Amino acid sequence: MQQLILAINPGSTTTKIAVYRDTNRIFIKSITHSVDDLKAFETIASQFKFRMKIILQELKAAQIELNEIEIIMGRGGLVKPIASGVYEVNQAMIHDLEIGIQGQHASNLGGLIAFQIAAKLKSAKAYIVDPVVVDEFEDLARISGHPAFERKSIFHALNQKAIARNHAKTHHLDYKELNLIVAHMGGGISVGAHRKGKVIDVNQALDGDGPFSPERSGSLPMGAVVEACYSGKYTKEEIKKMIVGQGGIMAYLQTNDAYAVESAAKNGDQKAILIQEAMAYQVAKEIGAMSTVLAGDVNAILLTGGIAYGKPFIDLLSLRIQHIARIFVYPGEDEMKALAMNGLRVLTGEAEVLEYQ
Repeated sequence: MQQLILAINPGSTTTKIAVYRDTNRIFIKSITHSVDDLKAFETIASQFKFRMKIILQELKAAQIELNEIEIIMGRGGLVKPIASGVYEVNQAMIHDLEIGIQGQHASNLGGLIAFQIAAKLKSAKAYIVDPVVVDEFEDLARISGHPAFERKSIFHALNQKAIARNHAKTHHLDYKELNLIVAHMGGGISVGAHRKGKVIDVNQALDGDGPFSPERSGSLPMGAVVEACYSGKYTKEEIKKMIVGQGGIMAYLQTNDAYAVESAAKNGDQKAILIQEAMAYQVAKEIGAMSTVLAGDVNAILLTGGIAYGKPFIDLLSLRIQHIARIFVYPGEDEMKALAMNGLRVLTGEAEVLEYQ
């Protein structure tokens, strides 16, 4: 019988778990953590025993035979910049996740919890795959315009890579032979240039640059930002919230719900129409920029993430990019499936397991 794969995806207020046998999902659960539950912990890393206990309780309640679990895939956290792939969780990674070497983030718990559960089981091993800090940049892409500010690779690596690999597989092609532009469009928007299996350039989708999104500002006029920082009107935290959380559509329309904006635009709301088109315009510009990174040699453009469900937005975007390459729309994202399918690639020997150093 095919052994089980456990996928663990910790978020800021949730922990999602799923169990797969081969390609079949046999259990999924999203566990919600209240503010009161979490406020007792000083750091995110200190939550791992609390979250692990709940995970084990849920698996027991679902009558999952723990010793049938062979692969545990944790959502990759803010580790050191690494190449795309599957990494076995080791002591070096545990150390970096515990101290938050690139910052504290709930996804740091993925590897920690996976490792501890694996240690309790008969033959399970713990892995992470394609964390947000996947870095396959060429040196050219790191240059920003000033040596004090190097461009960094922080993006939706798990979903971008999974969509790109699935696209290649569906069309009986090799991902490592393709040039693709992948646009992940959700709460944040990242547009990556995938050349022969590597993301050689992508906008920094967390708090860096690129298109604005439902709650992030993307690239802003730098002179005006500097003036705002030193105007005395805003605290550092207020400025940061302008960039992430209260930026983008949220700042213009007081909502971060792209579907609500689409509905308002359909009903003739002129500001909603303008902002929706402006976001499509900015995503199109980023896709155009990535086409130049690939020197115009683009096999396909892949559009994914929650915003890709919105046909009016996709239509606006497609009008501006259809001359570049054929467009494929893969709406939504399934991080649990992406984690599990990478675990299956380990089981079948399709994926090489890499060592984190």
